Amino acid sequence: MSRRPLAGSRILITGASQGIGKALAALSVRRGAWVLAAARSIHLLDQLSAEVRHLGGVLEVVNADITSPDDRQHIVDKLRRSFGGLDVLINNAGIGATGHFAESNPDHLRAIMEVNFFGTTEMTRVCLPLLQKGRNPAIVNVSSIAGKHGIPARGEYSASKFAVQGWSEALRPEMVRFGIDVIVVCPGLTQTNFSKNMLQQTARMPVDHMRGMTSETVAEAILRALAQGRREVVLTAQGKLLTFLTRFLPGLVDRIASKKVRTLFRDEIAARRAGAPVKVEIHA
Repeated sequence: MSRRPLAGSRILITGASQGIGKALAALSVRRGAWVLAAARSIHLLDQLSAEVRHLGGVLEVVNADITSPDDRQHIVDKLRRSFGGLDVLINNAGIGATGHFAESNPDHLRAIMEVNFFGTTEMTRVCLPLLQKGRNPAIVNVSSIAGKHGIPARGEYSASKFAVQGWSEALRPEMVRFGIDVIVVCPGLTQTNFSKNMLQQTARMPVDHMRGMTSETVAEAILRALAQGRREVVLTAQGKLLTFLTRFLPGLVDRIASKKVRTLFRDEIAARRAGAPVKVEIHA
């Protein structure tokens, strides 16, 4: 894995209008990078442009949906016109949902996979010709702690991040022949609007994202990993602990999660054992 300077690097950031992506764009520009910020909201991209105008560096924006083949090609065309190429692709765009699988809507899982996994893989595919000609090129995939161990009531999101994790691990040695590094970053809870933008929120296990790291802290860690040529970074003490326990004491992790679920569904479990009818609602 190569060390690389950020100043002068041509960087594409998806999902750049809010949260981690926005913080990444601002911090990269501050450090002298040439950034193309891609997102679906042109209004928020315009706000980003206004906020970073005085920071130095270069910021261009492109209104695009990474699930659209035409929009992905539009991003590549913009990179060629504006920067003449690409050095770093940061796959940050993502969506989520909370809810228990027995009551979940299959359309939500497909939508999450379309953005988090297929959007990431196909954005990478269309950028490969540019990356192969880039300077110290790298692909940074923003995964999650949920890609290290499945989180109850977040199974759909976990599945998408497990897919990103597995694909990244396979991609890393494949990209050696092109001289392209593949870096995976796994944030934990982060203070963003992610929970407000979820497709569904019906979990009985609420999570307060405002207790997590700031977007700026996560962005700093991502750019540090990129500059240092790290292969993978797991963030937060809780995330590192969960990763350690999952590797060495997986049974303990399962028992803790199962105990929590039994507590949340105590009445339903008791009714089922007593033979009483239990109503299960399917959420649209």
